[in-house]
Amino acid sequence: MCSLGMLVQLTLVGLLLASAAAATVNGQAKEGCLDRCGDVIIPYPFGTNEHCYLSPYFLVTCNHSFNPPKLLLGKPSPEGNNFQVVNISLGGELLILHYISYECRVNGPSTVSYLNDGVSELWSGQFNISSTRNKFTMVGCDTYAWFEGRFKGHDGSYRTGCMSFCNNLTDVQNGSCSGNGCCQTSIPDGLSAINLTLGSFKNYSDIWKFNPCGYAFVVDESHFNFSSNDLRDLKSKEQLPMVFDWAFGEETCLGDENNQTNRACKGNSSCNKRKTGWGYLCNCLEGYQGNPYLEPGCQDINECENSTLNMCENQKTCVNTQGNYACSCPMWYHGDGRKDGEGCILNHLQVIHAAMGIGIALVVLVGGSTWLYWALKKTRFVKLKKKNFQQNGGSELRQQLSGQGSTERIKIFTSEELEKATKNYDESSIIGRGGFGTVYKGTLTDGRIVAVKKSNMVEQSQGKGKDFINEVGILSQINHRHVIQLLGCCLETQVPLLVYEFINNGTLSDHIHDENKASSIMWETRLRIAIQTAEALYYLHSVASTPIIHRDVKSTNILLDDDYNAKVCDFGASRLVPLDQTQLSTAVQGTPGYLDPESMQTYRVTEKSDVYSFGVVLVELLTGKKALFFDRPQEQRILTMFFLLALKDNSLFQVLDDCIVNNANHMQILKVAQLAKRCLSIKGEDRPTMKEVVLELEMIRMIGENAEQNPEENTYLLRESYAHYYLGGGESSIAAHSMASSFLLPVSDAR
Repeated sequence: MCSLGMLVQLTLVGLLLASAAAATVNGQAKEGCLDRCGDVIIPYPFGTNEHCYLSPYFLVTCNHSFNPPKLLLGKPSPEGNNFQVVNISLGGELLILHYISYECRVNGPSTVSYLNDGVSELWSGQFNISSTRNKFTMVGCDTYAWFEGRFKGHDGSYRTGCMSFCNNLTDVQNGSCSGNGCCQTSIPDGLSAINLTLGSFKNYSDIWKFNPCGYAFVVDESHFNFSSNDLRDLKSKEQLPMVFDWAFGEETCLGDENNQTNRACKGNSSCNKRKTGWGYLCNCLEGYQGNPYLEPGCQDINECENSTLNMCENQKTCVNTQGNYACSCPMWYHGDGRKDGEGCILNHLQVIHAAMGIGIALVVLVGGSTWLYWALKKTRFVKLKKKNFQQNGGSELRQQLSGQGSTERIKIFTSEELEKATKNYDESSIIGRGGFGTVYKGTLTDGRIVAVKKSNMVEQSQGKGKDFINEVGILSQINHRHVIQLLGCCLETQVPLLVYEFINNGTLSDHIHDENKASSIMWETRLRIAIQTAEALYYLHSVASTPIIHRDVKSTNILLDDDYNAKVCDFGASRLVPLDQTQLSTAVQGTPGYLDPESMQTYRVTEKSDVYSFGVVLVELLTGKKALFFDRPQEQRILTMFFLLALKDNSLFQVLDDCIVNNANHMQILKVAQLAKRCLSIKGEDRPTMKEVVLELEMIRMIGENAEQNPEENTYLLRESYAHYYLGGGESSIAAHSMASSFLLPVSDAR
């Protein structure tokens, strides 16, 4: 019989072990790493940056420009053709989406046109195309397809294919891929690339009415069930799932079978050669579960928590052990635990001793654990804030602000202040998302409403806070009524934060691209917004102590207040230009549709790059259309090309916003259009400076003021301006006279 003291000690030990086991986190990703992108879990060895993956072989990228975000394989491709990952299995499989290749006959039997999405080659990189999960599949009633595959690690190749015929839909059997409308063939083990060829025997001439296209693709067999509807419009599905195999090593497990030091396999796991393909995988030992590639390895399964995992007839007799379990009586019982409840006989004296021991142990354990928990949590929290401060460039930022004399104007907020202001960054507080972060609306303790910008996690990991430091350093030097005011920043969080004044009327893009809002911004207001934006850019280029190139001028980066006054924002891509330089070499950043074509070719950014982007904004103000709009014909998708073509064809007023054409001064419109054309010149040297743009816009505004007082004179100037542009004035004439003769008023009316 156990003494009371021994019972207390045993109880304390048991409770401490249980507490430690409960505290073990069986995570799938490394600590501090992104473990999910949209609905896809990202398990280690895969990760989104160098700290988070085992090797570049396992790099994935979370693209937040989609909603929900998409997980892509490898680094982002400039062509945007990365495979989208929809599932990662620790069993060595990647479920990805791949495009369907197709060939179609269109416009009836008289015309044949071959269409293909350009994906006739499938390359899996360092992975294998799974031979056990995938099938090479072809769909069509007058179609043949074959592929040539290349094996990983050697120059050998493999060729196979199939063909399919059918005269009408009655010949087709849904769910069957045996040659009538659909055929499939297996893929050999070890392929890493496939070149596909697709064709028709009779150019679909006999069956084009119900099957105008032939299709070929590699697909996960379990995710494709052929239907007669696929013969008509399978390409509408765009992408289908397929499986890549992944593994470690080359041929087998590295090192000695009893030595784990040279392997990816961690504790409580075993190394196993893949049944197909190359390399090896790690599996948890029996009785363990979790991620075998992540320290400390697989974790013990508590079989006693689930009656289906143990064979104890009475669950009270189940005792969990490392990797296994046992059936025995509790300490205050004795007997045979493998039998039913009657096998364990209650010892009443032991129950009393155990109850007393548990009571005392719980008081000591709860009190001590609570104090220890809060002490450790506070210590870790303080250390984490200091670590984040350094990683976010805190020391560098303080030195930079001190040298500029900006420390009194820029406040350093604590993380608690901003969490309270934004309701712990609740989704309902989000007021905008951009290429460099998410913006939340918040209310400070003094009642001020502010905008809190949180930089993107991916940028912070890769750039180590440089974009954040860059934006603070730039904004701390700016003091202009039409540039967003920086109130402060926070350096204590993992993701850096900026605090701005709150502008509550949305962006210029929100208003001019929304049919319900566009009519409320009349021409005079649009012209004033253009002038204010130009003044802000002129200030950045020529008045600031060190010239600043914004590099991302666009309508979504122009905020409006209640009176429709402009505020230029989002300086995450901006760069300071040393006084002895007029341009700087850098990676081209910005937004498609607004990018300076000259900078994209030369990789050199100048102030004229901002002038080009501002020219696009002028065209948006004139037309009410977006810089890129894909719901229009091919020749009209790029706004600048559409606009310049309209000028060339003398059809400018046909592409302008209706509310402008019907209510605005046509001379002003024509002058602004001519100015926009100059800003959009291919060569930067042919574009005006922002100072010239400001002066020219101010003079255009004077046309409107003069028109109200001298309508006959305005009619004369309008006629002259039309004749000057449409009858051969050309671009060179516009550039030469736009600042002089086009705006000269009669001497008697000069003011």
